[in-house]
Amino acid sequence: MKEDDKSKFLNREISWLHFNNRVLQESANPQVPLIERLRFLGIFSNNLDEFFRVRVATLQRMAEMNMKSVSFREKPETILKKISKITASTQTEMEGIYHGIVEELKKERIFLVNEQELNETQTAFVKDYYDKQLEDAITPIMLSGDRTFPEMRDAKIYLFVRLKRNTNHSEKKYALIEIPGAEYSRFLELPESNGNKYIMMIDDVIRLCMPQLFQSLPYDVFETYTVKITRDSEMEIESELGEGIMEKVAKGIKSRRFGLPLRFVYDQLMPDEMRKYLLKKIDFKKTGTIIPGGRYHNFKDFINFPVLRDNLVYAKTEPIENQLIRQSTSVLKSIEKQDLFLHYPYYSFSQYVQLLREAAIDPDVKSIKITLYRMAHRSKVARALIFAARNGKQVTAVVELRARFDEEHNILWSRQMEEAGVKIVFGVEGLKIHSKLTLISLKNGKKVAAVSTGNFHEGNAAVYTDFTLLTAKSSITGEVERVFEFIGQPFQNQHFSHLLVSPQEMRKKLTQLVNNEIANAKKGLPAYIHCKINHVTDYKFIDKLYDAAAAGVEIKMVIRGMCSMVSSQPKLKGNLQVVGIVDKFLEHSRILIFCNNGLEKYYICSADWMTRNLDQRIEVSVPVYDKEIQQELKTIVEYALKDNVKARIVDGKGDNILNENDEAPFRSQQELIKHYRNLEENRKPVE
Repeated sequence: MKEDDKSKFLNREISWLHFNNRVLQESANPQVPLIERLRFLGIFSNNLDEFFRVRVATLQRMAEMNMKSVSFREKPETILKKISKITASTQTEMEGIYHGIVEELKKERIFLVNEQELNETQTAFVKDYYDKQLEDAITPIMLSGDRTFPEMRDAKIYLFVRLKRNTNHSEKKYALIEIPGAEYSRFLELPESNGNKYIMMIDDVIRLCMPQLFQSLPYDVFETYTVKITRDSEMEIESELGEGIMEKVAKGIKSRRFGLPLRFVYDQLMPDEMRKYLLKKIDFKKTGTIIPGGRYHNFKDFINFPVLRDNLVYAKTEPIENQLIRQSTSVLKSIEKQDLFLHYPYYSFSQYVQLLREAAIDPDVKSIKITLYRMAHRSKVARALIFAARNGKQVTAVVELRARFDEEHNILWSRQMEEAGVKIVFGVEGLKIHSKLTLISLKNGKKVAAVSTGNFHEGNAAVYTDFTLLTAKSSITGEVERVFEFIGQPFQNQHFSHLLVSPQEMRKKLTQLVNNEIANAKKGLPAYIHCKINHVTDYKFIDKLYDAAAAGVEIKMVIRGMCSMVSSQPKLKGNLQVVGIVDKFLEHSRILIFCNNGLEKYYICSADWMTRNLDQRIEVSVPVYDKEIQQELKTIVEYALKDNVKARIVDGKGDNILNENDEAPFRSQQELIKHYRNLEENRKPVE
């Protein structure tokens, strides 16, 4: 990387670690309810696991092959060293935060106890649980020099045990125990006593029952330490003649569990002899990351920590309904009257599902087309499409099988939909389909479209903030139809007058929009760009934003995740301000507002400002023409920029300082809840 680049751009992997540190900050925030703080620890841990499986995996492959990449701008080995240093530091910080939360829980009369802290009654309860429910799920693997070392699976935690005899400490044996997941909770609630609640980790249940587990062997000393391996999970899809994409992806999913080990996390109390033994057996590479940790790993399980007291979690937010839809007997007809919007999870996702269900039975509906990037385990969307096909509608579902870590759900639902008569299209070779589109065509030629910033996924809609535009404007629906045509016949030149579509014209048109603001600023006219987006890492587009800020364009951005911009550069004259928000809901909506000399232009989009989104995926930004909906988009962005409770300054330094000011406390997500309730309570029906 050139010296100038070092001051201009922050490596995207390092910027991602800065983002994840904002998540960790929430776990340390005393204003956050205690169990929510544990959940943020879980989110932090889960994020880091995925980061290693994908991002670090790519870097390590590049390092081993001595490859370089323009997108990284530094040698992979250099970035890997920085990642190791940062993650080791945050691991220590996480452990400290966890122990602090445990102490705070004690004040709430909630105790996390281990096998050495049980009274007789609790011991009997735990042993009974082990005997009746857990024992059959535990199978130790005895390790021997003459036997192939077992594959330690990604995303699993193991107890590494050294078995010895009191009478002869030189005689020892090693064993490996995989802690069961999925069907077993990581947490065992013990009987309440005198108002005190007790939680025990399943790891410690197994530790307690070691003598019973190994009762057939002549050992009575069990030294037990937790270990965890994160493996390369970047799927390799081999191009095999005669094999369909679904089969290739299914094979890729299976191969993930045993990818190259990238990160080794272990109990720092483990003797060196045991640690070296494991590292040698798993053939751990020197370029990998080794992190000493505490007694417990896989903190992602804390996302599902039991809710023991209601005051220790955020109050449940009940989604509201768009009254223009609720008051109408037909969702389709209400959209034909005027453009509508749904902003999840403030609004109910069920109203979008209601649209699909109505289309499934409406005799005037001819066809339904939809792009599906991620699908829920119990997808109401997929079920509605199946019902539509059974009712004789022409249903086409464009399913992206390569939606990372959601491939299995997508495959299962694709098979079920296909059996019901839904036409399944598995994307475009070389281009991921990341756009979020639904198009309903009526027999009279009219069309209704839903264009969203997020997946049509009810699970995500309960947690992610996403915005869906519902419109019957022919200028939009006609071009949505052409996007589906492009998917069917890719790599043909297409021109769109309203939509911004990748990979054809989105980069070009976004650049034109920025250039327009630069030209206006140089003329002394009002010029600004206010936006909300998830990631900004494309260096070419960042340079264009730098040019705009230097020219006097006011740029205010809300960026959740990766941000390669360094806003503190003097040449930007203070015109570039970036904040990131981590709160109860995951900020995911993408909103763009361009001043355009007072005639503002508004867009919502599926694309972030990353090279892959602008050049290598099928993405759609849709203009919003309805004045009322424009105002709602402006409110969302303005509230986020005003946030001084959960927003932190993103300036490239990684300090993540709170966006404090002299104003009264303003928490944007809570204020939006109030805003939408007031809006819907006072909304008048359209005649």
